[in-house]
This record gives sequence, C-alpha cells and structure tokens, in this order.
Amino acid sequence: MSVTSRYREAWEGFWREAPQEPGGVFWDADPKVTAALHLALFEPHLADPGLALVDLGCGNGTQTRYFADRFPHVVGADLSAAAIDHARRADPAGQATYRLLDAVEKGAAETLHAELGDTNVYMRGVLHQCEPDDRQPLVDGIAALLGERGRVFLVELSEAARPVLGGLAQSPAGPPPKLAPIFRHGIAPGEVADDAVPAYLRTAGLTVLASGELPLVTTEFAPDGTRIELPSKWQVAARVE
Repeated sequence: MSVTSRYREAWEGFWREAPQEPGGVFWDADPKVTAALHLALFEPHLADPGLALVDLGCGNGTQTRYFADRFPHVVGADLSAAAIDHARRADPAGQATYRLLDAVEKGAAETLHAELGDTNVYMRGVLHQCEPDDRQPLVDGIAALLGERGRVFLVELSEAARPVLGGLAQSPAGPPPKLAPIFRHGIAPGEVADDAVPAYLRTAGLTVLASGELPLVTTEFAPDGTRIELPSKWQVAARVE
C-alpha cells in the first residue's frame, strides 16, 4: 500500500511552485517558534539522543536543518521529490541528509530502519494531510522506524483548527496568499479527530508517554494583521514493554 498518485501529484505540484526563500510557505515558520519549542518537550523523553533523527514529512527542510545542529545524524524524509530538491538546495553544506520516502508504502520504513537502526522521529502536521486510509499505515511506519529504543514527537492540528482554517478560506477577500496554494493543489487540511491520534499510536503498538496542546505558528497573517496560529496537540510515544 502506498499513497494515491493523486495525493503524490498534489504535493509535487505544490512544491514545484513553492518559493525557495525562507518563510514563503504557509507552515515554514522559523524553528525558534516551532522545532525549538517542540524539542524542549521531546528531549526529556529521549531514551537515546544519539540515535538518528528522522524528520518525517520534512518539506523544504527548515526544521530539519535546525535539528541537524543538535543531533549527530539527521535525515529529512518526504514523499515529494520536489520538496527534497528544495531541502537540498537550501542545505548546500549538507548539514542533514535527505531521502525520498513514502512511509505509507509497506516495507519502506522497515528498509530505512534496516539502514539506520532504531531512530527518533519528528513529524509535524502530516497526519491530517493524509488520506484517511493512509493514516494508520503511516503511524505503523513510524513504529517501524522507532524500533525498540526510538521515540516519536508527533504534532497535529486539533479539531479546533478546522473552523479557523474554514474562516480564512471563506474570507470575502479569499484565503491569505500563502494558504491559497494549499487549497488550489487539493491538499487542504483534513480533519483528524483529537482522540484518533492516540488511537493510531496504540494500534501501532506505541504508548503515549506525554501529550499537550501548543499553538502551531504559521508564516501568514490574518486580515487584521495578527499572525495566524492554529490549535494543535502533541504526543510523545514509544514502544514500551
């Protein structure tokens, strides 16, 4: 099983058109207000910080490069070749490595795990973008990457984000400029019930070690000039005997 060709092509189209400059994409916020906050919540639960860190759904690699300054081996993985091209161009020094990966495809995560061993995984705002039938296989792939010692930090938009996005999309002036391409390419955020995420983790054999709520900062602004922040929930999970 792998992602649908429509879904893959939607992401390819989005990233082919996406600007290269930092902050040009709706969710491409400065790591100081994204990955740094998440890492402070994640680090206390790492059983082995020396494991490779996989940034799953890395996009253009902004958060990946932040992690590469803090972990010995960081791999940015994405199912879009155009996204990986963005990430590599933005990282001429090769701080991280980048891999084309469809984590929903059966065996893909196991293959990467065979190469890297147990890994820690960071995934921000990917699950809600997936087709519903792909969500459990994606979390199963994360479990395969973790192995016995890895930990995952998973942050997703909460149910409360949907009316916020809906209001922005239906604004009389149209959606904000950085949000419009997401809808245009058919990758509008889907709805994942708040209680579905821990259920996906449990089904994958993972135990939630910690969880909480934190606004997900974007690079876009509302018509009144305030920065758009979307309600989100985070979980740290691992395989616990």
